[in-house]
Amino acid sequence: MILALAGGVGGARLAQGLAAVLAPQQLTVAVNVGDDFEHLGLYIAPDLDTVMYTLAGVHNPQTGWGRADETWQFMDTLARLGGETWFRLGDRDLAVHVERTHRLRSGAALSAITTDLCTRFAIAHAVVPATDDRLRTLVHTDAGTLAFQDYFVRQRCEPVLRSVEFDGANTARASAPLAALLAGDAIEGVVLCPSNPWLSIAPVLAIPALAQWLDARRVPVVAVSPIVAGAAVKGPAGKIMRELGLPVEVEAIVAHYGARVDGWVIDQRDARYAATIEGDGHPVAVVDTLMSSPHRAAALAQAALQLLQSLRR
Repeated sequence: MILALAGGVGGARLAQGLAAVLAPQQLTVAVNVGDDFEHLGLYIAPDLDTVMYTLAGVHNPQTGWGRADETWQFMDTLARLGGETWFRLGDRDLAVHVERTHRLRSGAALSAITTDLCTRFAIAHAVVPATDDRLRTLVHTDAGTLAFQDYFVRQRCEPVLRSVEFDGANTARASAPLAALLAGDAIEGVVLCPSNPWLSIAPVLAIPALAQWLDARRVPVVAVSPIVAGAAVKGPAGKIMRELGLPVEVEAIVAHYGARVDGWVIDQRDARYAATIEGDGHPVAVVDTLMSSPHRAAALAQAALQLLQSLRR
């Protein structure tokens, strides 16, 4: 069993690659919920949906998020009525949010709802929210403290980031299926997907049960760098690193994760960093990490798994 921690488009793409090379019983993808929020009376779970749509093969390949062949009649009508349109919900996507919200209000857990939705999308591999409890990412900026989606979507990450807070993390428990997995001995390795370390992976690692399990683990952890040739592959990671006073380089990502990561997968364009990283005691695999197709995502997943296997030996 491989446990993958994921969020955003990069996480979804590597999850797709892992699912292509691992049997359903060999993979669980634990997904960030710090991005979740309520909008227009609906519970929106962007990272869960991005992973789910990608694994189901119904995602928008141009954006990496949202549904393919989406229509926008709801948003067009809402705009004519003077409603809020800064966070766009497509018609196909909207059905998922309506159904999830209805079930949550009926008392169902987010993890149980996610499992059922994945079954209906014919996804064989396990996708679980990191927690069923309320956990929200707050971004402290030069424009004040902003809810994540306000910062990320409404303001397009333009305010200067000062720090990030995970409201509710201290009391958040691992979701029921993730807690059961952590309590057993099935996990043989952990993969940190090339998701934004501060906005997508950090909320997951802020959950005490998962952090404690990682600190006491007996299995290797491999991370795939989200930085390639001095830039983020997708999203604001590079901008955030600069605003935090960090160089936009692989070595800064390695230092950020520190001892929680045993081995690194970095892009061939960053091969010059391999010797230094290995000198610090972290084995490195140097490959093409750009997942521009499902085939390349599977190849990257295979490289990460091979590194995990070598660390287990």
